[in-house]
Amino acid sequence: MPYPKPHTGQAPDTPSPTSSTPPAQFAAQPLELAGKHIVLGLTGGIACYKSAELCRLLTKAGARVQVVMTEAACQFITPVTMQALSGRPVFLSQWDSRASDNMAHIQLSREADALVLAPCSADFIARLAQGRADELLSLLCLARPLERVPLLIAPAMNREMWQHPSTVRNLRQVVQDGAFSLGVGCGEQACGETGDGRMLEPPEILHEIIAHFTPKTLAGKRLLITAGPTFEAIDPVRGITNRSSGKMGFAIAQAAQAAGAAVTLISGPVALPTPRGVARIDVQSAQQMLQATLAEAERSDVFIATAAVADWRPAEVAHSKIKKTAGQATPTLEFVENPDILATIAASERARSGLLYCVGFAAESDNLIEHASAKRLRKGIPLLVGNIGPATFGQDDNQLTLFDAHGHTELPRASKTTLARHLMAEIAARLSKD
Repeated sequence: MPYPKPHTGQAPDTPSPTSSTPPAQFAAQPLELAGKHIVLGLTGGIACYKSAELCRLLTKAGARVQVVMTEAACQFITPVTMQALSGRPVFLSQWDSRASDNMAHIQLSREADALVLAPCSADFIARLAQGRADELLSLLCLARPLERVPLLIAPAMNREMWQHPSTVRNLRQVVQDGAFSLGVGCGEQACGETGDGRMLEPPEILHEIIAHFTPKTLAGKRLLITAGPTFEAIDPVRGITNRSSGKMGFAIAQAAQAAGAAVTLISGPVALPTPRGVARIDVQSAQQMLQATLAEAERSDVFIATAAVADWRPAEVAHSKIKKTAGQATPTLEFVENPDILATIAASERARSGLLYCVGFAAESDNLIEHASAKRLRKGIPLLVGNIGPATFGQDDNQLTLFDAHGHTELPRASKTTLARHLMAEIAARLSKD
């Protein structure tokens, strides 16, 4: 099974001049939720304080947010706060006369692209399961066009309430009726207990909403991604590493998951939370990363090597800290070469037969076109993504250049999240040509 054909028409392995205008699929993209109208429903619970941040994140992502609150929700956060954050008056009652025909439950549901309940209390889940419609928010949920307006639920309650058979039964019924449960978090609760039942954090809910609208172009694919630096020990307290933050690799993992892929992320030592819905394996050294990658590559369809793997490691690791004493000679370190993870995977039977599509990354300090083009050929991979490392290490944005058998294409500088979505679209397009 050969690799997908590249998208340009030039002779293979002939570098092409970089175009000043990126291709259409890489043109500047709108915000993730631009043009989307989200009805954000708040029910009674202390997690309403998180709803304020969720509302802010939704509007920042480009969505128009209409807040609807139950009477109980108003005991935890004021409509004034939610109006200030959404920029729109909050609806509280089914008798609200602002709707032209006095039918707010109809107008609000018809305008929405999605209805999000965050927090959704145990009581409100019970209302949904029973089809009750005795106030505006439950009435709105019942009146929404099922085939067009999804209902996304972020439950929030005490751990005992979450595990109670009636809640389990009610939520199962609500999901069978067509709603989507986003699940809950685990941790300390306002009551002082610890366990499952916390509402997900606002960024997690935002991701779930974005993922819901994301085309599942990678559905059925298993993606393996390496990210971050490696750490090569000198002694128990010192080591050699690099400035890679892992942000680009983590953004790619999240974008791949949103596009429907099953994602495994092998990460060096970074201070980043695990992307939602992604399986994570933590490693330290290049040798550890290689062993983890070899095992996971056997069941993957795509391998994306974003990790900044150290090229060398100390030949010997001291068993105790190397002390500095007066008059002591400066210690001399000898190095040995680390395994080339990308080249090893690219030379595997799965990759050579086309069962595993390999994508490499190159972080250069200068002469990106020359060095990255040569690296792609040397590694024997169909696609390599290059950038100037010092210009992006630790930052939230990046500028990438794609290298394939027909030359290179520059992508406009953008957030790493946006570039990750671009890259997933490009990989999906190449896989579809296979």
